[in-house]
Amino acid sequence: MNAFMQEMQERATQAQKIVIFPETQDRRVLEAAAILIQKNYCRVALIGHPSKVDASDLNLKDALWFDESDEELIKELQTGYYELRRAKGISWVEAGREVKKPIIMASLLLRMGKVHGLVSGSSSPTADVLRAGIQIVKPAKGVKTVSSYFVMISPDSSFGDQGILFFADCGVVPNPDSSQLADIALSTAENYQRLMKKPPRVALLSFSTKGSAKHPDIDKVTEALKLAWERNTQGFMLDGELQADAALVASVGQKKAPDSPVAGQANVLIFPDLDAGNIGYKLVQRFGKAEAYGPIIQGLSRPMNDLSRGCSVEDIVNVAVITAVQAG
Repeated sequence: MNAFMQEMQERATQAQKIVIFPETQDRRVLEAAAILIQKNYCRVALIGHPSKVDASDLNLKDALWFDESDEELIKELQTGYYELRRAKGISWVEAGREVKKPIIMASLLLRMGKVHGLVSGSSSPTADVLRAGIQIVKPAKGVKTVSSYFVMISPDSSFGDQGILFFADCGVVPNPDSSQLADIALSTAENYQRLMKKPPRVALLSFSTKGSAKHPDIDKVTEALKLAWERNTQGFMLDGELQADAALVASVGQKKAPDSPVAGQANVLIFPDLDAGNIGYKLVQRFGKAEAYGPIIQGLSRPMNDLSRGCSVEDIVNVAVITAVQAG
C-alpha cells in the first residue's frame, strides 16, 4: 500500500465519520462495509434492513441501518424533500414515493447531517449520483461548478509531490467554459491543500505553452487563468497555458516557461475538457502504471462521491476512506 492511502486511513480512523452507502443490493458494497467496520476506518451507514440483505457471512452488526419501511423516518424525509423540491413542481405524494429511493434517501440524510459522507455509483449511473448531489446536497456556498478530480500516484516520484498529482476534471463537466475551468482549478487546488496538507502548484494545460500557438481553445485556457487569479483569495500558485511536459518536467519547464512559478513542478493538472482529462488519466493509469483514486466529486456542500460500476471492493473502501477524510 502506498503512503498516501496509509495516511488517509490514519486520518479517517481519527475522524470516525459516518459514511452512508445506498446500494446495499451490491455484494461489493457489503463486503467493503464489513472491511471499513473491521479496520475502524469510519462508521458505516446502510440503506435497508439487515433481515432483507444477504450478508449473514459478514460482520455488519456495528453498521447503522436506515430502513425504507421506517414510517417515522420516511415522514421526516418526505417533509424535507417536499420543502426542497416543491418549487420545482413535486407533490406531497410524489415526495413520499421519491424518498424511498436509496440514493434520494441517502442524499437527504447527508443534507440533514445524520451522516457525514456518501458513496454511491457501484450499480448506478454517474448522472443519477450527480443529480441527487446537485438537487439535494447542493453546491457549496459560492461554488457554481460541481466537478471532480482523480488522485494519481505515479511509481516515478519525480513527478508532482513524490509521485502524487491531482487531475481535473476527468469525470463531470464535458466542455467547461473559461469561468467553469477557473472554478475547477480553484476547487482542485483547495482539495489538494486539504488532503495533502501541502501547497498546490496548479497548471492549466493546453497544446500551447505561453503563446507558442494561437487558437480559440488556447484563448479559453488563458481566460480561465485570468479569472482564476481574480478569484484566487487563498493565494494558490496557478499558471497556464502550459503543455503537459512544460508543467511536469523541470528541464522542459525552464526552457519553455522560465518565469513560471509552476512550470516543471506542477502537482495539480487542469485539463481543458473532459475528453483530455478522461483520456489523460486512463493513459497515465494504464501506460504509466499509476494508481488512480476517484473520481472524487468536488463543489458540493458535503462529501459525496461516485464509484465506477466496474469498481472493486478495494476501490469502494478507498473512496470511502477519502470521503471520511473530506468529512473530517
